[in-house]
Amino acid sequence: QVQLVESGGGLVQAGDSLRLSCAASGRTFSSYHMGWFRQAPGKEREFVAAISWGGGSTYYADSVKGRFTISRDNAKNTLYLQMNSLKPEDTAVYYCTSGSHFGVADYWGQGTQVTVSS
Repeated sequence: QVQLVESGGGLVQAGDSLRLSCAASGRTFSSYHMGWFRQAPGKEREFVAAISWGGGSTYYADSVKGRFTISRDNAKNTLYLQMNSLKPEDTAVYYCTSGSHFGVADYWGQGTQVTVSS
């Protein structure tokens, strides 16, 4: 079992930056691939970014590529999502995930709200 707790969300203006964090506890953090998903109001949950257990591989949704960066610090059991050049369409609840397969979410955090005003 893995427990995930996100933080760092908030209200920002278009063009601003935010960094989300996800603190993990439970099983060995470094054994899991990690990712971020998001869900906007009235829309289905969608994939945002993924990172392999060692951090050597990353993958992004086309909508965030070049603006968002996923990273992890295995010594701190923490996952990050640096979000730059935010757009109103990035407004959503962002969820941290972990899984035994790259890009697959077996465990989910409770989510953190990101709101981008125009």
